[in-house]
Amino acid sequence: MGPSGSGKSTLLYNLSGMDQPTAGKVWLKDQEITALSENDKAKLRRHRIGFVFQQMNMMENLNVLDNILLPALEANRRRKNRRKEKKELIDEAMSLMRKFSISGLEQRRITEVSGGQLQRACICRSMINRPEIIFADEPTGALNKSATEEVMNALSALNREGTTILMVTHDSRMASRCGRILYLLDGQLQGELTLEDCPHNSLKQREEKVSQWLAKMEW
Repeated sequence: MGPSGSGKSTLLYNLSGMDQPTAGKVWLKDQEITALSENDKAKLRRHRIGFVFQQMNMMENLNVLDNILLPALEANRRRKNRRKEKKELIDEAMSLMRKFSISGLEQRRITEVSGGQLQRACICRSMINRPEIIFADEPTGALNKSATEEVMNALSALNREGTTILMVTHDSRMASRCGRILYLLDGQLQGELTLEDCPHNSLKQREEKVSQWLAKMEW
């Protein structure tokens, strides 16, 4: 979290390998991302990293299912061994759609579904290659309250299953779902809050704690 221009999205893009930092190093477990070639970074993003954008970046000429499948088809095409049959990939995409309660929308155009449904499809797309970590850049910034709840419930479910999620948000209610919050100002880390001691079923308690902390940060 942090005010506009504080460096949140820049940090996210550097950590995910989409931008190259001018100094320092980024590690994903035992692999230094910043030392990789552009081709190797692209391979890393295909297999180990997922990204959920605020603007969603769906292909308008493809239906919802094909948008979700696209990264899997590309990764499969580049495999040197044990390529999957397209039916297997479709089954995996359909399974994700059921998991995030958007089954039945497979053949819809992206203009024929709600914002919450489309962003959940984006989460399915980010998960199709089973990444270790998902980067989410303001994933609910363009959504209304009910759609925001849908998306946060989906992300929370993924996190409980073991997928790491690093998210940029301006929404304190979204931040209250997280286990750890970092506050950035002018590119510098100004504060940190952990919420592990607050039960996830007590959202009101978590929101109050976040609000009090953000007030101290002069949010």
